Amino acid sequence: MGIDISIDLLTLLMFGSLLVLLMAGLPLAFVTGGLACVFLFVLGDAQTLNIVPSRIFPMMTNYQLSAIPLFIFMASMLERAGLINEMFDVIYKLLGGLKGGLASATIIASTILAAMVGVIGAAVVTMGIIALPAMLARSYDPKIAMGSIMAGGTLGILIPPSILAIIYAVVAEQSVGELFIGAVIPGLMLSGLYILYVTVRSYINPDLGPPIPIDERVTAREKFLLIGRMSAPIALIIVVLGVIFTGIATPVEAAGIGTFGAFIVAAIHRRLDWQTIREACLTTLKATAMVIWIMFGATIFVGLYVLEGGQQFVQESLAATGLGPWGILILMQLLLIILGMFLDWVGILLLCVPIFVPIIKAMGAQAFGLDDPSDLALWFGVLYLINMQMSFLSPPFGYALFYLRGVAPASIPMGDIFRSALPFLAIQIIGLALCMLFPEIITWLPNVVYG
Repeated sequence: MGIDISIDLLTLLMFGSLLVLLMAGLPLAFVTGGLACVFLFVLGDAQTLNIVPSRIFPMMTNYQLSAIPLFIFMASMLERAGLINEMFDVIYKLLGGLKGGLASATIIASTILAAMVGVIGAAVVTMGIIALPAMLARSYDPKIAMGSIMAGGTLGILIPPSILAIIYAVVAEQSVGELFIGAVIPGLMLSGLYILYVTVRSYINPDLGPPIPIDERVTAREKFLLIGRMSAPIALIIVVLGVIFTGIATPVEAAGIGTFGAFIVAAIHRRLDWQTIREACLTTLKATAMVIWIMFGATIFVGLYVLEGGQQFVQESLAATGLGPWGILILMQLLLIILGMFLDWVGILLLCVPIFVPIIKAMGAQAFGLDDPSDLALWFGVLYLINMQMSFLSPPFGYALFYLRGVAPASIPMGDIFRSALPFLAIQIIGLALCMLFPEIITWLPNVVYG
């Protein structure tokens, strides 16, 4: 038989060793899975290791998760087909004449991109390659330019079809469609707040975001022709999200439709060839394997912790703080923000959600002024998604900061990239607070769609 360890010591050992190994730079998937196997063996015996396949198998056979490679493939095909360049070009010509127009164009392009691409890295890197040189060439303030690219790029976590929402729904046993619909208004609200911030700052100080020269602007007739060029990808987004929202198809079926549509859109734009398909397949394989391996590792790790009484321990610790339901909710959000500075989003989801969701459900919908218990899980899910956006922008390890570093000119110091993210982080905190105080922002649309 294994060693008997008290739950508070086990918590310290498990999460302490996790932190140390991650700081040493080892990959999250193998750290969580490896540590879980070590602790399983220490706490039990060879038999206890049977938990490993029993935790992984439900995930391997989970139908909902097959949407992940499909959505990633759809995004890769659209990106390889050069549609993102074209889209920025169109929006840039439509808005370039306004003060701060290019930064607004970047955020709008990123918002549309988020509806095509459920993956953050692709959006930040692509917009960094296309939009940053365009803005710097027109003497935009580098901080406004970089901030709008990073903030816009993180919208992919929130706006459907978000990969994170699919994984969250699987882990929290929730409807993917409901989460998608619940995230639409918060996503558009954040996008609007970013544009408002950029525009107001550019109008107060026009040197931050000057309009493009008159000779580069386009006539109203040319604007109509430009919008026509964007009709195929926009139609694809409307079809994919439309079939999910109307309930005609499940998210997995919608992902299949989207993948097929991406082939057609690439063909219309004369970019469909073996090279494009091969590169899209490789991108999909790498991204999906990374996500699924992290899920495998973390689910064993959390499974062991819950089995040893971790859930109870966290619940009692939170109750002992003497905070009410709102205090506990705010504490959870703060914990997620702190974890977001060091861990990646899949890891945080799989380590925290299985422990947090039952605690929130146990407090009941009435505690937060909600009428329907099913609204509670949805509301918390979208709050979680908004919070994860912040993890991409929060120094020192925010992924978006490093994605942008990879494509920004060498003359821009890392400190400037950090500073450019701070105003947008503040806007995300405002967005999170608004969604906490007014749950209707999240619950209204799903209630209208699903009655």
